[in-house]
Amino acid sequence: MAVITISRGSFSGGKMLAECLADLLKFRCIDRDVIVEKAAAYGVSQDDLRDALDKPPTFWDRFKHAKYVYLTLIQAALTEEVCQGKAIYHGNAGHLLLRGVSHVLRTRIIAPMAFRLAMVQDRLKMSGDEALAHIQKMDQDRRKWTQYLYGVDWGDPALYDIVLNLEYLDIKEACDIIASTAGQDCFKETPASRAAMEDLTLASRVRANLVVTPATANLEVDVVAHNGGISVRGKLSNRDQIKEVESVVRKVPGVTGVDLDLFTDVSV
Repeated sequence: MAVITISRGSFSGGKMLAECLADLLKFRCIDRDVIVEKAAAYGVSQDDLRDALDKPPTFWDRFKHAKYVYLTLIQAALTEEVCQGKAIYHGNAGHLLLRGVSHVLRTRIIAPMAFRLAMVQDRLKMSGDEALAHIQKMDQDRRKWTQYLYGVDWGDPALYDIVLNLEYLDIKEACDIIASTAGQDCFKETPASRAAMEDLTLASRVRANLVVTPATANLEVDVVAHNGGISVRGKLSNRDQIKEVESVVRKVPGVTGVDLDLFTDVSV
């Protein structure tokens, strides 16, 4: 079954839309807090994970490896949560973290500033000027993050399958449009798209296990999965780590083979 990701500016109605869709389609509704809690099960602090999602790129320039670790765990948690389908995720960069899976419907919601300001003023009890500054900062940080992590413009419509403007649509109408789109043949799960999701989930699980294992925790590697086979590419601190990597990878449930020939620039 389809997976729906909802991208939006802060206070643009994304949560309300996700809850409406979950009720209509009988899908699970997943937000960032669910993913952070699941990622923390790998043994890291929930506060540190939230910081990894909230702090601006300039902050994490000083702690690049920590950022890599936290985002690796976030992706592993997200793929585990949505791999069975029937899920709606409204949180950071879901459409980018789940790239390559055709039954993921990537949606973007745009809301008029007046709508967003009213929500901020109501929820956070801010003045109009304070609310505007708050929204502008959050949007700027999100745009910077997307550019920094993925090299793309967060607002680029080419990143999404459907973009809806809530200027004239209400939440229920937007919900109906997205639900109808999710039911189209092009977003239905196929054997190929199911395999792609399983490969992404397994690769994310392998990377997560590598970053929480002391012997391999300093590595930053690319991992590709295909039908249970795992290929790993990256730079090692020393040659002894090759055995450590293989040991960690082979212990991950679902792995049927390991190819480490893709390692490059191995230090001596």
